[in-house]
Amino acid sequence: MAKGRELKTRIKSVENTRKITRTLEMVATSKMKRTQDRVAAARPYAEALRDVISTLYSPDLAEQFPLLRQPVKIRKAAVVLLTSNRGLAGAFNANLIKEARATIAKLEGEGTEVELHVIGRKGAGYFRYLGRTLATNRSDITDRPSPADAAAITDDLMDRFGRRELDAVYAIYPNFKSVLTAPPATVQILPVTPPKAGGPTRDYILAPDPQTILGELLPLYVRNAMYRALVEMTAAFYASQRTAMKNATDNASDMLKILGRTYNRARQATITQEIAEIVGGAAALQG
Repeated sequence: MAKGRELKTRIKSVENTRKITRTLEMVATSKMKRTQDRVAAARPYAEALRDVISTLYSPDLAEQFPLLRQPVKIRKAAVVLLTSNRGLAGAFNANLIKEARATIAKLEGEGTEVELHVIGRKGAGYFRYLGRTLATNRSDITDRPSPADAAAITDDLMDRFGRRELDAVYAIYPNFKSVLTAPPATVQILPVTPPKAGGPTRDYILAPDPQTILGELLPLYVRNAMYRALVEMTAAFYASQRTAMKNATDNASDMLKILGRTYNRARQATITQEIAEIVGGAAALQG
C-alpha cells in the first residue's frame, strides 16, 4: 500500500495548493475591481486636460514652453518601465520587459543614448541580472498609486528635458483595455505632442491669459500621463494575477480528479490482491 500512501500525500499537497491559489484569486479579484474604478476615474480627467491644451495650443505659444519643444534628433532618451513588485501573474512582467527591450534596442539602433528608469522589483531584478545600469530603481510605490507618486517620477525628468539634457521620455506600461486585454505599450510622454488640427473648438473664457494657463497645465498633463500609467499597470497586474490563479485552481482541481481515480484503482488492486491471497491460502489448507 506504499503507492496508495504516496498518492494520499500528493492529493493532500495539491488540495493545500488549491486553497492558496483560490484565496489569491479572490484577493486579486477584489483589488482588481478597486483599481478598475481608479482607471475609469483617471481617463476622463486626462481627456479634459488634452481638450483644454488643444484649444490653447498655437505654434507661437509652443515656442515659449520647453515641454512642447520638438527636437530635430533624439540624442538622449529616458525610458520609464513600469512593472509589479510581485509575481504569480503569468507572463505579465515578462511581456513588459520584452516591450522594454524592444524599445531600447530600437532607440539605440537609431543612435540614441538610452537611460533606463524602472519602477517595480520584477523589472529591476531582470535588468540588474543583465548588468544594465539603472538611472532609477523604485519599489516603494504601492498598489494605490497617487498623483504624488507620479510627480516624484516625472518632475526631475521634466526639469532635465527643459534643460535639454533629455530629448524624449517614454513610458512602458500595460494598456488596460479590459480584464482579459492589457497589451504592453510604449507611450511618449515628453515632449508633449502638439494636438492635431481640425478637431472641435470650444469657446472658453480665459482667466488669466493663455500663456499662464498653458504653463500650469503642461506639467500637470505630464504628471497625469504617468499617473494613468501607474493605475493601469496596477489594474492590469491584478487582472493577470486573477487569471493566472484561476487557471492554477482549475488545474489543481483537474489534477485532484486524476489522482483520485489513480488512488481508487490502486486501492482496488490492493484489495483484489489481498482477496486472491486469502482465497489461495484457504484452498491450500483445504487441499
